[in-house]
Amino acid sequence: MSAFHRATKSAQKLRAAVFGPSGSGKTFSSLRIASAMADRIAVIDTERGSASKYADRFQFDTCELTDKTIRGYVETIKAAASAGYGVLIIDSLSHAWQELLAEVDRLAKAKYKGNTWSAWSEGTPAQRALVDAILDYPGHVLATMRSKTEWTTEATGGGKSRPVRVGLAPEQGKGIEYEFDLLLELSVDHVAHVIKDRTGKFQDQTIEKPGEKFGRALLEWLSEGEPVPPKETNQGPQPEAQPVTPTAAAPSSDKQTELVEKLRAEIRALPRPENQSDEDRYSVIDDIIREASAKVGGWGLDRLKKPADWPSEKQLAAALGMLRRIVKQLMEPFPTGTEAAAEADPMHSDVL
Repeated sequence: MSAFHRATKSAQKLRAAVFGPSGSGKTFSSLRIASAMADRIAVIDTERGSASKYADRFQFDTCELTDKTIRGYVETIKAAASAGYGVLIIDSLSHAWQELLAEVDRLAKAKYKGNTWSAWSEGTPAQRALVDAILDYPGHVLATMRSKTEWTTEATGGGKSRPVRVGLAPEQGKGIEYEFDLLLELSVDHVAHVIKDRTGKFQDQTIEKPGEKFGRALLEWLSEGEPVPPKETNQGPQPEAQPVTPTAAAPSSDKQTELVEKLRAEIRALPRPENQSDEDRYSVIDDIIREASAKVGGWGLDRLKKPADWPSEKQLAAALGMLRRIVKQLMEPFPTGTEAAAEADPMHSDVL
């Protein structure tokens, strides 16, 4: 019997991400879109009640999330699913990433002698648990994300220019965009650029102030096809997401820690723009090192069981040598966070 069968389109639930700088209209646009897709809307609000400012315009229930850990998000998503809300708005997903970065940093200092990539062997499963909770939600999901902001100038005619605020990469983990069907990037003028669209109807379009009309068009496409059969429920209870907390120490290497600290010291000594903080620098190098750790020698550190399995000092030194060159190339201007990791994928090199 063949493992393949004829592909057919089935009705689906929306997985959309809306990101942009402050004031671009992420929350308001999400509420407008959601109001055309279902009668019951829930909002997980991590922005200190900002969504409730629109309660005179839209009908929705809100949960002001104070526990912004991965576990806090996952438990609240599950609560919304149990309550049967047709649309869930997560406003915003960026706080989960910020909390995870802080927790990984604490783990690195408390357990891994400052070795951040080893700490990510615990951070990555937590991030995966959050993504799975979003994808498993039985209704539509719209997740907002903050984006890093920069000021630039644009010509206005007559030889004059004016400052313009622009958004950069969303503040979330690298590769988060792959998990969504729809990606909307909002400008400060409230114009959405559709940078990913699995419906095929809106790809690369610009939509001024996306709202109810856009939501109805999405719902029409999502409703086409065969109904989705209910999921099997005979697999027993699923384990709840656990907070990222220190457990038994994994094998580590003093030499590896020494090499990483040496690299961080070199980063700290490099010249930098006036508006760049040490935190930005460490965010970049930690992201790059984490990516390298999963690829050096073809190993992922979360699978290593004993010291003999670890990459050799020679391999690690070669990897860090490449990272030094890449970091220096990126210094002007020096990108931050996921942006750097997206630009730098050093371990595909043949040096190793």
